[in-house]
Amino acid sequence: MQTQFITDTKGKKISAILPIKEYEVMLEQMDELACIKAYDKAKSKKSQQFISLKDTFKLVEKNRNK
Repeated sequence: MQTQFITDTKGKKISAILPIKEYEVMLEQMDELACIKAYDKAKSKKSQQFISLKDTFKLVEKNRNK
């Protein structure tokens, strides 16, 4: 099945109908792109501070009891 279009009364495309498989692939690609963008944004920050996993767990436990 091909992508189909819904048009308004003037013939302008206003919606698209596509096979579910194509839609699912598109969603996966959009999710992957969002993850890449988030990674790039996080990596570009110059003033990052890193803490150990052990200290992270301590902070989580400390804040959990509040």
